[in-house]
Amino acid sequence: MEGKKFKSPLHEMAETMSTDFWNDSCSIDELNYALEYGAVGATTNPVIVGNVLEQDRERYEDRIREMVRTMPEATEDEIAWKLNEEMAQKGAEMLLPIYEARKGHGGRISIQTNTKYYRNWKKLYEQTMHFQALAPNIQIKMPVTAAGIKAIEEATYQGVSINATVSFTVPQALAVGAAVERGLKRREDEGKDTSTMYPVCTIMVGRIDDWLKEVVKRDGIVIDTALLDWSGVAIMKRAVKIYQERGYRTRLLSAAYRNDYQWTELMGGDIIMTMPHQWIKKFNESETKVEPRMDVPVDPVIIETLAAKVPEFNKAYEPEGMTVEEFDSFGAVNKTLKQFLEGYDKLVAMIREYMVIIK
Repeated sequence: MEGKKFKSPLHEMAETMSTDFWNDSCSIDELNYALEYGAVGATTNPVIVGNVLEQDRERYEDRIREMVRTMPEATEDEIAWKLNEEMAQKGAEMLLPIYEARKGHGGRISIQTNTKYYRNWKKLYEQTMHFQALAPNIQIKMPVTAAGIKAIEEATYQGVSINATVSFTVPQALAVGAAVERGLKRREDEGKDTSTMYPVCTIMVGRIDDWLKEVVKRDGIVIDTALLDWSGVAIMKRAVKIYQERGYRTRLLSAAYRNDYQWTELMGGDIIMTMPHQWIKKFNESETKVEPRMDVPVDPVIIETLAAKVPEFNKAYEPEGMTVEEFDSFGAVNKTLKQFLEGYDKLVAMIREYMVIIK
């Protein structure tokens, strides 16, 4: 790539490193912008879909009214999910050339299962199989709860490329990697193809920072809070190292950006960064030096301080910090599930406006 002129630091990273980036939204305009700079994927969730509808109602209003008219027995939930699916299908269409060029290892859009199913693996699995039929380059998001781990293995066995979400910790990432390997092995033992499958595991690096800051405040822990800005990065780097050692075929993905470390310190890794539009623009407009730093360890003093003073950090950082059964009670999991549920309720309320009209 020597001598090539890049549009921005983000574009240079995308062109010169194994680090990919996705647009953390299904907004058509935002995805078009991201693709210009080298994005190779996109994602949705209940909060994102609601935000896209809120910000771009003119694009979707006629279609929502049409669905209300042509689906006379549909509930507001059914119409909300239909809209969700159609947004994902449009994103899949935009990404299809990348998917075909990369033989399935890229060019996908993630669609998230119903958060209300986080305790029921069968419901997660059933909805996953429905979503799988929407487009060839759909990726299915399931939460890393105890039920989610079971659903991830079963869906992988059926040939689904999953994206594990509501995930913040090394133990969660390792449980996902192991579940995917079990599912892949079951397929391979039966002679079924896995060559185009593309499993992904998210680590919400910013949300674990948020949770640890909340814990420090709640418990009156005296610590330099600036150190907490490194916690998500440290967790991500440790998970990447263990994945490499164990040969897991799942690709790790960093999400939920809160500070610049969460891109500068992860560049060069064979990972995916999923970035909201405002962070893509910030990266593009920055003077960030594009250099590989994934293998550069976080200052050991920072790790030692966090480990000594913040017990919740150890749950997230240590490979044996939690059992699968403990995932559901971890604070960051609870907070994010609640936010996704509230985001879904907000989306349904917006759909309701087109169904229950007071004259």
